[in-house]
Amino acid sequence: MSVLINIILPVFAIVGIGFASTRRGWISTAGAEGLGAFVFNFAIPAMLFKAMATRDMPDPIEWEFLIAYYGAGYIAWGIGMWVSKGWFSRDWATASVVGLSGGFANTVMLGLPLVHLAYGEAGLLPVFLIISFHSWQLFFVVTVMVEAARGGTGGRRGRISALLFDVVRGLVTNPVIMGLVAGVAWKMTGFGLPGPVDRFLGLLGAAAIPCSLFVLGASLARYEIAGALPQAGVVTFLKLVLHPLAAYVIGAHVFDLAPMWLSTVVIVAATPVGINVYMFGLRYDTGAATVATSILLSTLLSVVSLAGVLWLLGVR
Repeated sequence: MSVLINIILPVFAIVGIGFASTRRGWISTAGAEGLGAFVFNFAIPAMLFKAMATRDMPDPIEWEFLIAYYGAGYIAWGIGMWVSKGWFSRDWATASVVGLSGGFANTVMLGLPLVHLAYGEAGLLPVFLIISFHSWQLFFVVTVMVEAARGGTGGRRGRISALLFDVVRGLVTNPVIMGLVAGVAWKMTGFGLPGPVDRFLGLLGAAAIPCSLFVLGASLARYEIAGALPQAGVVTFLKLVLHPLAAYVIGAHVFDLAPMWLSTVVIVAATPVGINVYMFGLRYDTGAATVATSILLSTLLSVVSLAGVLWLLGVR
């Protein structure tokens, strides 16, 4: 019960306020989008920069940790594709996008706050490692798959080179990635953070977690149970159960990760479907309705499933 009261309820209470405020019209859609822009362009990069500039990176990098997380994610993704194609008779492009929902977690808006509440500042570094590899790597793979399924790689010359350019451009212009990289670079100089800069980053970064949770709720208010509920139910099971379970098995029984690192990989894997998958579905006009339903359904059910995961991990 203490897990529910001390961690889950505070997190999802803020999500609920954002959801209700948008649904009731207390905050406009434009206002929520403006707050989202502030969170992702300023607050989260400031928090990441300060954390990376003042904390030693693991040496060597915990590749086993990343393999446990992404290996489990690709397992869930692969099964989601197979189910979508075989059971629900979707084309390969749709199956690729819908299947991705099974292994694409809400790392920034939900993973960060949960791990921070569970383990404090010490738990942020493992999440930062996941974030640094997350969207760009998964979206690159699914883009190639969708383009290949639609014949884009053969029928339009230069498509892959253009895709590579888009990925690189997305990396160097992504404020979250920029905050991470800049923080690591500053740490390598050995200068430390001057007092006023440290306090400035602390004040700005302190807004990241509560505002990101509010923005998550506001974003969910735009979604409805849009269709393909049985398939969305399967995706939700893959995301909330299979992904964290596979991450635990790999992390504990293949690599024997340290306790905090193991808990972090499982907690982040247990978060619901990330909203960016829906935006990708819209971009390619495939699977968006199923993904939207999966996002809403997995987020609602994660209130219970995450409490169970934290309890099983011994987080009190």
